[in-house]
Amino acid sequence: MNSIKSLGLCGVLACAALAAPAHADSVTLERIASNEAITIGYREASIPFSYLGADQQPIGFSLDLCARIVDSIEAKLGKEIRVNYVPVNSSNRIPLIQNGTVDIECGGTANNKTRQEQVSFSVATFVSQPRWLVLARNDLKGADDLKGKTVVATQGSNAVGFAQALSAQGMDLNIAQAKDHAESFLMLTSGRAVAFMEDDILLAGLRAAAPDPAALAFLPEAYDRIYYGLMFTKDDAEFKAVVDDTLKGLMASGEFTAIYDQWFTQPIPPRNENLDFAMGEALKERVANPSDAVE
Repeated sequence: MNSIKSLGLCGVLACAALAAPAHADSVTLERIASNEAITIGYREASIPFSYLGADQQPIGFSLDLCARIVDSIEAKLGKEIRVNYVPVNSSNRIPLIQNGTVDIECGGTANNKTRQEQVSFSVATFVSQPRWLVLARNDLKGADDLKGKTVVATQGSNAVGFAQALSAQGMDLNIAQAKDHAESFLMLTSGRAVAFMEDDILLAGLRAAAPDPAALAFLPEAYDRIYYGLMFTKDDAEFKAVVDDTLKGLMASGEFTAIYDQWFTQPIPPRNENLDFAMGEALKERVANPSDAVE
């Protein structure tokens, strides 16, 4: 996927700063300038944030946001840069950021205090809540029906900790950890697990892409509010400023909402499913007042 050129860069970054060279204290910008390339980490099955389209090329909401960030970086460096894509998963995405293999991860990653000790995040680009997805035929009414049963969460995902906490609080769950969301979903649909815990929007995407979406249902319980962000090297203030200023500009102009609607409320490739997931009040508040704070 090629970088999508956006209009009005002066509305995203201050015009006077557009041609400024990368500073030596920005490890990420110096690496991008030296390589004349940026490496974007993407997820292969995190619909609609970052996933493979029909042509097996990465597409999604987060990748569209990152395309605008690439535009801003090119303007700041004063030259075009290549865009390289590297697939990442829940287990390796943070190490690949830390060792410099990936410059920015454009997926569906939750920002929390533990991860902030290892990497940095942009202002919030989405707000979600963990929930349970189950097979409708099992007639499960709520989380209490999962007691003592095998459930699945994706290894390295924020959901693992939530499931473990619920288990410790008396649910006595047998928690399987799959390597990625696709494997977790397969464990659910094949009957090897009775429930799959993950952020609601990721589950909605997997359900919409299933052969029979009506065969899958959400349990009513929803848990802590989760703020998603784009992820990059810790303590690189100048790179973070480029990322955040770009996103803040998109939010102020209304372009962020237009990109959101394209991926969450309209048919999306490869099968033209509509997630029908309108922007919630929590994200609207963050669009009006951008922040990387977590609760």
